[in-house]
Amino acid sequence: MNTLLLLVLLGGLVWLILKARPRITPADAAARVAAGTAILVDVREPSEWADGVAAPALLLALSDLNGSRAAWRPVLADNSGREFILYCRSGMRSGQAVSVLRREGFAATNLGGYSSWQSAGLPVRRP
Repeated sequence: MNTLLLLVLLGGLVWLILKARPRITPADAAARVAAGTAILVDVREPSEWADGVAAPALLLALSDLNGSRAAWRPVLADNSGREFILYCRSGMRSGQAVSVLRREGFAATNLGGYSSWQSAGLPVRRP
């Protein structure tokens, strides 16, 4: 029985990892944002933003999306026709946010981790 439980847990973990992996390249994300068809969102927590963020990113924590939506609500209302491209530190939290948004009918894509944006040489800023 313990082996079966372990296999189920491992299967769930693999599913989460695959679900959270990037589905768009940083260059494609930047092009969509520049074209105005998408918005880029950093879903990390405010304490993580001090290390830098993608220059065009809106800073909207996953905790707010899952909570009161004080910051998220107006952004969702104003951008309902655009694709939301989300990133975090590793891609896990942005994958969770993508799932939430898709369930609510929004177009959402997981960019993955902030490091992929940096590694692509795309512009960053310090908030």
